[in-house]
Amino acid sequence: MFIESPAQTLDPRFAVGAYDFKLSRLVYAPLVSVDTPTVEPKMELAESVAAISPTEYLVTLRPEARFSDGRRVTAADVVYTIDSIRSGHAVGRLSMRFRDDGLERMEIVDDRRVRFILSHPHAPFITDLDFGILSRPAPGHEQDRPLGAGAFVLDDSVPVRSDRWHFRANPHYLFGRPPTHRLTVRVVRDDNSRLLALVGGSGDLTQNTVSPLLLEAVARQPQLRVESQRSSVYTYLGFHCQDSILRDVRVRQAIALAIDRERIVATQLGGRAELATGMLPTFHWAYSGEVEHWPHDLARARALLDATGYPDPDGEGPRPRFSLVYKTSSNRFRVAVAQVIAAQLAEIGIEVEIRSLEFATFLADIKAGNYQIFTMQVPEVAEPDLYSPFFHSRFIPTRENPDQGNNRVRYHNPELDDLLDRARREIIWGRRREDYRRVQQILAQDLPVLSLWHEHNVVVMNRSVSGFEILPTAQFSSLARVEKKSR
Repeated sequence: MFIESPAQTLDPRFAVGAYDFKLSRLVYAPLVSVDTPTVEPKMELAESVAAISPTEYLVTLRPEARFSDGRRVTAADVVYTIDSIRSGHAVGRLSMRFRDDGLERMEIVDDRRVRFILSHPHAPFITDLDFGILSRPAPGHEQDRPLGAGAFVLDDSVPVRSDRWHFRANPHYLFGRPPTHRLTVRVVRDDNSRLLALVGGSGDLTQNTVSPLLLEAVARQPQLRVESQRSSVYTYLGFHCQDSILRDVRVRQAIALAIDRERIVATQLGGRAELATGMLPTFHWAYSGEVEHWPHDLARARALLDATGYPDPDGEGPRPRFSLVYKTSSNRFRVAVAQVIAAQLAEIGIEVEIRSLEFATFLADIKAGNYQIFTMQVPEVAEPDLYSPFFHSRFIPTRENPDQGNNRVRYHNPELDDLLDRARREIIWGRRREDYRRVQQILAQDLPVLSLWHEHNVVVMNRSVSGFEILPTAQFSSLARVEKKSR
């Protein structure tokens, strides 16, 4: 299997990047996952998660759950893993887990059961259990590489390299030993080299690493096939809401009207995307389409800009109403999309300067607020509480703490803050869904970001490979069911 950039760790406590999480999941199974068609939680190592009260949960492990050495997964392993996360070992997304969910204590009832006591109701509690469980080490014997209960085990017989990982099937895997006894995941950074390797047969499968611009040519290769499915991947255009130009919602609305998203999906993505009305995809349990829509309408866009005090200075002439700096990653496809958006904004008199940057520099600029507009993706949208770190005012990054949260558009709305706080404490799903319906309405009207589309997950694989299920979250967990026919 080919990926486009390396994972830094397989330990879920230290996972930061997307491939850290995806590869760690192969080795470390979670209590609960959202690898389902509607991204609703399903039980994995946990047999059940029962709400005893709004502030008390009982997690019961499956009796057949085993680590890769055959030892049973126990309540003590669960408590050890969570204590390790809470004690400050974790970084990245897991460092936020259990920080403000009110978890007061855990009680081991017996080998299979853990009682969780919270200080207040916390609706995302069940999806918070979506992280890999580690084996508890013997006292004084902390392991560099704790055992996991996932479908695969890192193969210690092969030297570890930074550009590839060798796995072998876990014979004690909960859902049966994978039919693929050995799995190699290899990093190939260059798009053309990755594609040539697939065509040449030195690789069997890759997901979301082939440019949409090349997929039609790939589909003509007799030994390869292209498959795609809808996804929860979310692509958006972010506005600096404190910028002197963009703080006027009418300017943001004019930009939304000027961008022909349908045309971009058709021409740049080959139709492999669904237009987005917000962060949640249409198949999500909390999705609501009862929001303001922004169809392509140049006349209305120009009228809005005229009304905001930015008239076109020379009509059909070359002078712009104003200029914006648009930042994007240096990925060639993302730059191509930025160029199309810039050309469309030029039609309403907005001049756009595109600055493409290496991803680390690009992300640092976005965190620091050093931009006016930008495009970015959220790779996995499952828990609707994700709206909080992206749009709640307490998660606006500061100069002192640029990693304070993901509200990098610097959006502040007291009504939205109250709704998000209430929704994360509302354990009745019907009421919670209603709160998020209103959240989606506010964001679609105020447009701190313009929701662009949900790109399909696209897999290119050798025709000898079968059994790979494309999941909305783009996880690799279905590798546990993949087979390859010998030639």
